[in-house]
Amino acid sequence: MERETSFMKRALELAVENAATGQGGPFAALVVKGDEIVGEGVNLVTATNDPTAHAEVVAIRRACAALETFQLTGCELYTSCEPCPMCLGAIYWARPSVIYYCGTHKDAAAAGFDDSFIYQQTRLAVDRRHIPMRRLLAEAAEGPFDAWRRNPKHVPY
Repeated sequence: MERETSFMKRALELAVENAATGQGGPFAALVVKGDEIVGEGVNLVTATNDPTAHAEVVAIRRACAALETFQLTGCELYTSCEPCPMCLGAIYWARPSVIYYCGTHKDAAAAGFDDSFIYQQTRLAVDRRHIPMRRLLAEAAEGPFDAWRRNPKHVPY
């Protein structure tokens, strides 16, 4: 576990630095392939005015760009804190082999980053969620999917 510990220490170092500089939240993540860091990310939400710029998402984007792929099969993700629901979704789409984390969602909540509300919302029926969700043009929903299925050059994922 010495190898894994060294990568986690790097993630924690980046998280502390990010928090100290005020660039963003106290979060950082790395994507590692073999013994090489192929993507690093810190929370850039407030620096970029992008609510999706969480450390894990930033690291995934950078790793995918570096590796020229949209899947991180065979890679490891190191994150300074247990991923939020959005990041967890992105991680599953990226398909790394393993996630290593340090802090928990309870640690994050104690510091003011409570995502329990989002977890609760995802369990509710669409019509009971806090932000209204209204379906439009239901009869047209299959059009994009049909076009995808008919395109012989589509890349499955």
